[in-house]
Amino acid sequence: MTETEKNAPAELSSEYNEKIAALSDSVGKIIRGKDAEIAKVVTCMIAGGHMLMEDLPGLGKTTMAKALAYSIEGEHSGDKGADKSVVFKRIQFTPDLLPMDLIGTYIFDDKNKDFIFKHGPIFANIVLADEINRASPKVQSALLECMAENQVTVAEQTYQLDDFFFVIGTQNPIEFEGTYPLPAAQLDRFFMKIDFGYASEDKELEIYKNYRQINNIKETVSPVVSYADVLALRQTSETVHVHDEIIRSVNNVIRATRENAGIRLGASTRGGIIFLKCLRAYALIKGRTYVIEDDIKALANEVLNHRMLYKNPEAGSEALDSIVHRELERLAALRLWD
Repeated sequence: MTETEKNAPAELSSEYNEKIAALSDSVGKIIRGKDAEIAKVVTCMIAGGHMLMEDLPGLGKTTMAKALAYSIEGEHSGDKGADKSVVFKRIQFTPDLLPMDLIGTYIFDDKNKDFIFKHGPIFANIVLADEINRASPKVQSALLECMAENQVTVAEQTYQLDDFFFVIGTQNPIEFEGTYPLPAAQLDRFFMKIDFGYASEDKELEIYKNYRQINNIKETVSPVVSYADVLALRQTSETVHVHDEIIRSVNNVIRATRENAGIRLGASTRGGIIFLKCLRAYALIKGRTYVIEDDIKALANEVLNHRMLYKNPEAGSEALDSIVHRELERLAALRLWD
């Protein structure tokens, strides 16, 4: 038995199971028929990363972020013990947006006769970066430090962001007018990228029948977990056991992306670390204290696809699918859980 196995919890606390279920159900009151997408957004949040959602306008990306924010009560910096949702800020990205509009700037305080720093909307817990691929490279670069190091540097002064800092970026397909591909360094800061997609026919009909309730998020959704619960779930996810052979499979997948004939630029070591973090968090979401092979299959595309460049973008995911399939066959032959 390895040290990791010795330290892994025997079973997940029923309290955590209940909180995860309550959070998913709360968001599900607003986002109908998207249980898999909700699970992945919550996974990304618990893994301590950031989420990128790409799809056409009007499919619920902004609503998802709001529903998640209103499902978590307070107790965050500057508002200890407050019985309300965490601080949620929506930033509309446009070509004329400036870095100071995002991170803040110094203003002159007439009373104290000195410059003081006025915090920008990035100083929140859940930040919706709406239509992120409409902003200039200068604004995108301002996000890099925030998302990678949880801090903001302005005029040689560094300001820490909250421990619970989660960016949900949305973007329209790059074929849309006025949109630009995000730089690779920016994409790499997002732990996962998902396509939201249309609701099924019956769920879309349900949305039309209940759109007044769905649009009134503040009245429909109430806090079901606390700020402290989110941080506790993040800590617990780090104790989730990952078998050595599954770690080897992650390594094999990452390295194979660099050697595949259909892939121009493979995944980085950072991508592998993020993959492991997301696998641990996803196992927790599913009520387990250990990662299984199916978790790799469930998350590989969402975690790795946007980090790579394909020689043929239209058939790109097929190359990754074949790599993952080969590793799943290897793991199946080992019969790890028998």
